[in-house]
Amino acid sequence: MNFVIPPAPRPSLAVEGTSDRYPLHRIYCVGRNYAAHTREMGGDPDRSPPFFFMKPADCIVENGDSLPYPPATSDLHHEVELVVALGKGGANIPLAQALEHVYGYAVGIDLTRRDLQGDAKEKRQPWDAGKGFRHSAPCGALRPVTAVGHPDAGTIELKVDGEIRQTGDLNQMIWTVPEVISFLSGLFALEAGDLIFTGTPAGVAAVGPGALLEARVAGLAPLNVTIEDS
Repeated sequence: MNFVIPPAPRPSLAVEGTSDRYPLHRIYCVGRNYAAHTREMGGDPDRSPPFFFMKPADCIVENGDSLPYPPATSDLHHEVELVVALGKGGANIPLAQALEHVYGYAVGIDLTRRDLQGDAKEKRQPWDAGKGFRHSAPCGALRPVTAVGHPDAGTIELKVDGEIRQTGDLNQMIWTVPEVISFLSGLFALEAGDLIFTGTPAGVAAVGPGALLEARVAGLAPLNVTIEDS
């Protein structure tokens, strides 16, 4: 096959302790999946059906990397999240079988241009400019299910320049990982290589140039990224 322009390399993630790479397909994100965060964003933390948005796969930033402060914003926010990496896909996946589709887990940060997202909400427009910009999805190395199991409890936290900004527990999710996978697969035919960012606890806040972000989920490889000092 001849391409009219050179194709871009396929984005991928490190697999902890190996030289292997996990090829990325899509990045799905769950909105407002922790009660306290839902309240701080002005929502009602009930069991209404979850909602989702996407980020392009080339938004990934890996552990130890730096990223530029994004353009067109003065209100960049951090959101630490458990990330699910699928090892096989499917549509309309039964709840009881959902975890069979998981390859592994990582810790991620959903970076958000909150001012652009807020403006889009007011105008009832899509969130792409606020959520799907370049470098908006830092993610640590994957730890396979064979090494970590399926974490459903444990600390999730984020520090900025050594100060804890967000802290919570995975058991505070409104929708569990198998529920998220099952519901999402009714909207999209999922594929191996898909990542799911599963929502963030309370404490989201703005960060500026020069900040060091340290994200942790119990049992998983850490994630440290720096926002470049302009």
